[in-house]
Amino acid sequence: MTFALHGIPVSKGIAIGKAVLISRAALEVSHHLVEPGKEEAEAQKLLEAFNHVRLELDQLRMGLPKDAPQEMSAFLDVHGMILADPALAEKPIKLIRTQRLNAAWALTTELNDLLEQFAEIEDPYLKERANDIRQVAERVIKALNLRREEIGGSDFLPPSDIGVKSIIVAHDIAPHDMLGFKEHAFTGFVTDLGGKASHTAIVARSMEIPAVVGVRHASEMIRHGDWLILDGERGIVVVAPDEQLLAEYRKLQTQVAKKARKLQQLKHAKTETLDRVDIELFANIELPEDAIQAVKLGAVGVGLFRSEFLFMNRKQALADEEQQYQEYRRVVDLMHGLPVNIRTIDVGADKALGAGGDVSQTGTSPLGLRAIRWSLTEPEIFLTQLRAILRASAHGQARIMIPMLAHAKEIDETFRLIEKAKQQLSHRGQSFNQNIQVGAMIEIPAAALVLPLFINRFDFLSIGTNDLIQYALAIDRADHAVAHLYDPFHPAILNLLASIIDQAKRANVPVAVCGEMAGDPALTKLLLAMGLTDFSMHFSQLLLVKREILQANVGILKARFPRVLKAYEPEAQAKALERLLA
Repeated sequence: MTFALHGIPVSKGIAIGKAVLISRAALEVSHHLVEPGKEEAEAQKLLEAFNHVRLELDQLRMGLPKDAPQEMSAFLDVHGMILADPALAEKPIKLIRTQRLNAAWALTTELNDLLEQFAEIEDPYLKERANDIRQVAERVIKALNLRREEIGGSDFLPPSDIGVKSIIVAHDIAPHDMLGFKEHAFTGFVTDLGGKASHTAIVARSMEIPAVVGVRHASEMIRHGDWLILDGERGIVVVAPDEQLLAEYRKLQTQVAKKARKLQQLKHAKTETLDRVDIELFANIELPEDAIQAVKLGAVGVGLFRSEFLFMNRKQALADEEQQYQEYRRVVDLMHGLPVNIRTIDVGADKALGAGGDVSQTGTSPLGLRAIRWSLTEPEIFLTQLRAILRASAHGQARIMIPMLAHAKEIDETFRLIEKAKQQLSHRGQSFNQNIQVGAMIEIPAAALVLPLFINRFDFLSIGTNDLIQYALAIDRADHAVAHLYDPFHPAILNLLASIIDQAKRANVPVAVCGEMAGDPALTKLLLAMGLTDFSMHFSQLLLVKREILQANVGILKARFPRVLKAYEPEAQAKALERLLA
């Protein structure tokens, strides 16, 4: 029987093939008490399993094929850091010694506690990092010699049909396990878990493999060998399609592939509109290696480097200055002199950042202690990051970008700490760009309403539309009950954006949009009509947005835009937008 499942499209394209069901690396392990007197032997068994996985990851790292995505090495490093954290094994060993739990039982007990903590995190990107800890724990469980049918495995077994392409269906997939895609004819994957910010989604985009994640219960409803159609454009998975539907999608698949090849021809075209307005396209990146693909696709810089990944899954201490400096410098080096906007850490003071006494444990919310608010309550941690960014600026155009500013006193304190970081480096005799540019993210309505305060103090501005929309409309995007009200076309949002861009342009202060709106081709002409010339987006969207720019006439768009701003009623706005985008 044909039926469709819906999820989150994270990597575009269409895949057709038979399902390869990868059994979930289940956490329902055997539970038994260790015999009295054998506690230390059981604890040693767990430690040996950790060592085995460390060696396994080292071998994977050394054996990475030359054509493997650069992200793979970074993910292996993240998993290596999780393993290197002694705190991950401390509680299970204590449970073995005090309660005589067997090693696998003790480890999954600790894992469940950690996953509950991650479930409380508001930030969707950090929330996805729970999967990294779970994947590491599952590797350790495998090393404890449990039966393979209990824990699944990473041995990919394609259908026996010779020449039949396959689509992986799994509860979740570890990024390094995705290397199996290189060895078999896998053309896509479907997972129960995941989101747009998950590591597996990032890898899928970098490998240009169609993917749909967050398809709840897919691994339970799809059987091994089922024919599937994976629509990475719309987030649809069709199970057991009939011949007519298969024929239609095969035709569509050919058209999509043809368009993708044609799109690649735009990489070297000058980014300008029909009426010769120059537009600059920047890339948003999560990992240093993303810069490689960004340059290949024609990005003129990194508009947003999310530094949070350096702070993931660290239970005792945050990344130190040297570690941060090396990562920031890698991005700067890979961009070959192009600008790199490094956003200071944008998370709340939650347990994902560390369990040590030097890190506050206050919970966070969209309106809570997060971003610059958190950084200013942890000045030593903030200074460490500022010094690392400053040191990287000696090797290229590294720039500092501050998120979630709203108050003059926050701006004053931020600049005071930047100056202090400069003084500390000068005392050490370490090099940095004395005139490093500092920018502000405009993502709180209050900041938009007092924009001259920011224009007068910062070198550049970047509009974070994701949060700006959330705060302006009083909507928590993580709350499914109100998420449907999140609307970038709301008249208040359009007026806010137009005002910010206009004021910045008049003051000759560079302004970009780095939220999801910038990477949506359907909104490109609308932003051009507002006068935006700097777009920053995930590198996978660069060419799609570029195509829209090459077909646009800014003069005509600007002439039609006032009607859009004046339209407050839905019907009137729809007509104005239709005319604008015609």
